[in-house]
Amino acid sequence: MPHPKLFLVALSFYTRLPMPPTLNHRRLPEAILYLPLVGWLVGSISAFGFYLALSLWPLSTAILLTLLVGIMITGALHEDGFADVCDGFGGGWGKQRILEIMKDSHIGVYGVLGLLLLILLKFTTLSSLPAVAIPLILIAGHSISRLMPLLLMHKLDYARNDQSKSAAAIYRPNRQQLAVAGCTALLPLLLLPPLCILAIIPVLLSTVFLGKYFFRHIGGYTGDCLGASQQVAEVFFYLSVSALWKFI
Repeated sequence: MPHPKLFLVALSFYTRLPMPPTLNHRRLPEAILYLPLVGWLVGSISAFGFYLALSLWPLSTAILLTLLVGIMITGALHEDGFADVCDGFGGGWGKQRILEIMKDSHIGVYGVLGLLLLILLKFTTLSSLPAVAIPLILIAGHSISRLMPLLLMHKLDYARNDQSKSAAAIYRPNRQQLAVAGCTALLPLLLLPPLCILAIIPVLLSTVFLGKYFFRHIGGYTGDCLGASQQVAEVFFYLSVSALWKFI
């Protein structure tokens, strides 16, 4: 059953939106099931920002400002994880070294290049789409991409042995919970042309590849891996919808 307080706990951790100080953050592991719903909210705010920006500036400026809005809402939480994964797996050899690099608060060359390419891909793919469709695509992209960390948590074990900050969110969703989260994540797709449902395939394949890659190199996932999977899935969704739109 939906639990409003758990949703607020999820918002307090995965966004910078102000939340009541009385929330029970010990229930954060369960709250991660609300990630797709968090995506709805982040995507909706980003979409509203796009509408406002487009009324004042050209499409390219509006898209850049929209990406900035999304980063500000989430505190770049997932982007930070993506950059750490780029640094860790790009510069590390062996499980322990990879984990050490990912835990380092400094960003390296791999992380900088990865973030630049990530943002450029988001910008160019969204720029190729009709302006009228971008708000709904943003909502769907933010929601669907946040289902992918749950799939990794269902399949893989947590890779670290220490009590790191991310360890507080360790949780293994069962199939029933994944089904509910999946329905929540996919609902925004109903607002897009039917052909766009095919975008789910490359998004899922990218997550399967990442899961196998993480397992092969570190034997599981970390919080950074979950953030990276969300960012990769979001980009793959935009890329896929952009390609499919040529046939719509």
